[in-house]
Amino acid sequence: MQRNQSGFTLIEIAIVLVIIGLLLGGVLKGQELINSAKVKNLANDFKNVPVFIYGYQDKYKALPGDQPQASLDSQFPPANTGTACTPALASHCITNNGVIDGGWDATGVADESFVFWQHVRLAGFGPGATSTAAPDYLPKNAVNGLIGVTNAAQSPITGMKGTYIVCSNAIPGKFAKQLDTTLDDGSTATGSVMVVPAGTPTSTPVPPLATSLIVDDTTYLVCMGY
Repeated sequence: MQRNQSGFTLIEIAIVLVIIGLLLGGVLKGQELINSAKVKNLANDFKNVPVFIYGYQDKYKALPGDQPQASLDSQFPPANTGTACTPALASHCITNNGVIDGGWDATGVADESFVFWQHVRLAGFGPGATSTAAPDYLPKNAVNGLIGVTNAAQSPITGMKGTYIVCSNAIPGKFAKQLDTTLDDGSTATGSVMVVPAGTPTSTPVPPLATSLIVDDTTYLVCMGY
């Protein structure tokens, strides 16, 4: 008895390889589009904060976070009145001095940089919870890291200049480098955009990292001065 054994022809194998190639190309392209969208969202965070600040200044002639309670009560409806920075720590809360005092990573009303978010939201310049006690009160970026604002004297990065410093945490190295190219000079150690290890607190500022030291899959803190 004869047994006929058949296999794939070269044409069939070629067709399968082409299909696999197209599928892989589609997956990689899709991931590239997702990454590009994340970088765009991260860049918009840095661009939006100055809009909040300048819009608030134009409307109320003051900085968000840097006002006494009486001013906030006159600006916002009683049911939604803002919380003035509680001066428990004088160095962190000096209302009406023209500076947003407090670290970028502040977590309580003893810092103007913390109540900053409540004030811009009550004024209608930014989305998010207006209650400082809300679990989602502090804003997050596209990679679930915290976004914060501070001043040059309390910047987590040494040598950083600007009246206002906007910081965004937990950003992968590959995104951090793209952000610097998009928003600044392409060097993570110079210019208005600088990068340091993720979670660097205001209390222990460190020098910025050179672009060559940024690892794609490691997370970083990116700050931009205005």
